[in-house]
Amino acid sequence: MSSIAAPADAARRAPKRAIPGFGPTLGFTVFYLSVLVLIPLAGVFFRASGLGLEGLWNVLTGPRVLNALSLSFGAAFIAALINAVFGGVVAWVFVRYEFPGKRLLDAVIDLPFALPTAVAGIALTALYAPNGWIGELLTPLGIKVAYTRLGIIVALTFIGLPFVVRTVEPVLREVERDLEEAAATLGAMRWHTITRVILPAVLPALVTGFALSFARGVGEYGSVIFIAGNFPNVTEIAPLLITIKLDEYDYRGATAIAAAMLVISFVLLLVINLLQAWARRRA
Repeated sequence: MSSIAAPADAARRAPKRAIPGFGPTLGFTVFYLSVLVLIPLAGVFFRASGLGLEGLWNVLTGPRVLNALSLSFGAAFIAALINAVFGGVVAWVFVRYEFPGKRLLDAVIDLPFALPTAVAGIALTALYAPNGWIGELLTPLGIKVAYTRLGIIVALTFIGLPFVVRTVEPVLREVERDLEEAAATLGAMRWHTITRVILPAVLPALVTGFALSFARGVGEYGSVIFIAGNFPNVTEIAPLLITIKLDEYDYRGATAIAAAMLVISFVLLLVINLLQAWARRRA
C-alpha cells in the first residue's frame, strides 16, 4: 500500500504550473512551424534533389552562381558590420541625449521597415547615379556607387540599419548609469568605461542586431536590383539569379541555388547564435 500511495503523494506535492497546457501548446508550435517553415523548406530540397549530386554540383559550381552567392553573402556581411558599428552609435545617441528633432529622426529610423523595397531602390539610385544629388559630387572624386558592388552595400546598409538600432536601444536603456559613474569615480577613462562596462552589457543585443541585418540583407531583392545594374558575374545577386532561372523555366536550377542559400544562411546564423550565447554568458 505504501508503495502505491507514494507516487500519489508525490503527484499531489508536485508544484502546479500557473499556466497549464504545455503539451497542447508545444504540439501547436510544432504543427505551426512545420506548416509555415519546415514543409516549404523541405519542398525546396526535395525539388533540388531531382538534379542528383552531380547535377547540383554542376549548377552550384558554375562561375555565375558562385559570383552571385559570394556577392549576396559578402555584401550582406559587410553591410551588417557597418550597421553594427554605426547603428550602435545611433542607438546610443537616441538613448543618452536630448536634442531638437529627436522624435522626427527616431521615426525616420523605422522608415525602411514600412517603405516598399522598390521605392527604396529607386530613391537610392536617383541619389547615387552619376547625375544624382550625391552621385554628381562623388563622380569627380572617382567614386562610383550606382551600378557597382558599393551600391549594393549602400542599399543593404539602408534597409538593415533599423534592425540594429531597435535591438540595441532597449538594452542601452536598461544599462545602469550608476555603474558608469562608479567607473569614472574609480578613475576609469571613458574608453575603459565603454569597453569594460557598457560594451559587455550591449554586446549580445549588438550581435542579435547584426544577425537580423545580415539575414535581411541576404534575401533582399527589391532595393538592390535598381542600384546594382545586374551585370552577370559583377553585380548580379543570388535572389535575382533565382528569378532569372524561374523565368527560363529552369525550376531545378532555381531550387538548387535556393537550397544552397538556405544551407549557407543556416550555418552562418547558427555560428552567429553561438557567438551571441557566448557573449551573453560573458556579460
